[in-house]
Formats: sequence, structure tokens, C-alpha cells
Amino acid sequence: MTRGDLDDSMKVARGVAERLRLPPGAQAWKGQAGEFQGAGIGSSIDFQDHRDYAPGDDPRHINWQAYARTGQYSMKLYREEVRPVVDLFVDVSESMWVEVVKGKRTCELLYFFALSAERSGASLQVTLVKGGDVRVVSLESILSHRWFEEAEGMNGDSGPQPQLVRAGARANAIRILLSDLLYEGEPGPVLRMLHERQGTGLIFAPFTRQEADPGWRGHFDFVDAEQKTRHPHQIGAAVLERYLEAYHRHFGFWVEEARRYQVALVRVDSEADLFKSLNDGAVRSGALEVLP
Repeated sequence: MTRGDLDDSMKVARGVAERLRLPPGAQAWKGQAGEFQGAGIGSSIDFQDHRDYAPGDDPRHINWQAYARTGQYSMKLYREEVRPVVDLFVDVSESMWVEVVKGKRTCELLYFFALSAERSGASLQVTLVKGGDVRVVSLESILSHRWFEEAEGMNGDSGPQPQLVRAGARANAIRILLSDLLYEGEPGPVLRMLHERQGTGLIFAPFTRQEADPGWRGHFDFVDAEQKTRHPHQIGAAVLERYLEAYHRHFGFWVEEARRYQVALVRVDSEADLFKSLNDGAVRSGALEVLP
């Protein structure tokens, strides 16, 4: 990916971020002061409830009118205003870049999530993951494209499966995994990390049509994207059928497990218009919202 490619991807993402957003605007959050209403108690102007006074409470919030009536101290409680918390995990393993259109779609999605979080005033943390190599990058690094150089320098020596448990996640966060999910291993550890500690888990999985329904016939050299090794194969109808069965079984299992963990899984067509692809899948599933 050249800098021009990254600039183009950001331009596409910026246009979509003006039409779609992440779902925090429709949710209750706990966190720091900001523009979204939270689930906790704070000091905004919206009255929420009252309770009995306890030693150490701020006397400014004593309900003096109620005291005049009852002789009992009680506290006014107000709904907290908070910043949404967004943790974005980006799988930068080799399979994400194996085709140009898939690499571009990966970049577009990364920029879309970063720009959408920025527009919402969210506290954003972006983590690049390649096997066991886990690196946190800043929003400034994303917007200046330096993240891509960081990703190219990662080694992922623990295998292709992203070790998200090494990354860590903040409580009450919306947690987004950007990954094609093309690796062996049980979905459980990844899905648990996205869901635990009151997290809202979202998975966006870019794919290509060649990957989903290849028209292979005859002799092919297959390249292991992670190991950079070649493997010759003679592809006939039976082999292709087994591939398609395995491919659909793999993603069917991911969808089933994601549903069990209450994690939204959206497959994103890399060859369709980005807005159309997200609108067709993510908006319908509630993973994204259309801006009013």
C-alpha cells in the first residue's frame, strides 16, 4: 500500500463516516465527562433520582426542599454524562493484504472506525495485532498513516491467530475486531474478550469474492500467506467442493458462536462500495447506525 492508496482509503472512509456511525449514541455508557448520557450518577443538569444522605456526600446536592418538609437529609442524583470508550483491534496478518482490494477495504474500515470514534468524542484505543505481536498506536498515527509502517514491522511469531488476550480491553467499551477470521482455532477466546466486563463486541470481517467462491480448475500453486510458502495442487470439482464446504462451515461456526456470546459479526464485501457494503450488513444488524 502506497501513501496515495492510504490517502484514498481515508477519503472514502471520511465520506462514509459522515453518513454512518458506531452505535454509542444509542447506548448507555460509563466513563469520563462527555456528550453521551451514561448509566452512572454524575453532576449533569438532568435530574435522575434521590437517596438518603450519607456522611461524605457533597452538601451541594442535598435536597433542601425535601429537608424543609421532612427534616431528613436526602441527595439529588443526576445522570452522568460520559465519553464513549472504543477499543479497536486490527488484525494485520498477511492474509489481510493477500489481495489488493482486501487490503484497501481493511484500510478503509480502520479509518472509518477511527474517524467515527473521533466524531463522537470517544476515548479511542487502537491495537494492531499480528499473532502474538501486539502494539497500541495513537489516533495521530492512524491519521498520519504511520500505523501502516508499524504494521509492516510486526513479526507475529506466535502464529496467524491474533492473541487478543495479550492486548487487553477496557471495561464498558465498544470493542471492535477488524479481521478476516481466516485462521485456525476456536472462536471462544476472542469472543469472550470482546464480550466480557460489559463490553459491546463487534466483528467486521472483510472478504473477497474470489476467496468466498473461487473458480479454480486445473493446476494451481497455492501460497501460504502467513508462511510465504508455495504448495502445488491439482484442483478438480471434488477439491473445490471440499474447499467451499470447509469455508462455509468455518464462517457458519463463527456466526453461531458470535450469536452465543452476543457479539455482532458483519462480513464486509471488499469489492462493493463501502457505504453499500456496510449499509447492507452492519446497519441492518445494528452494528452501525445511520446518522440523522
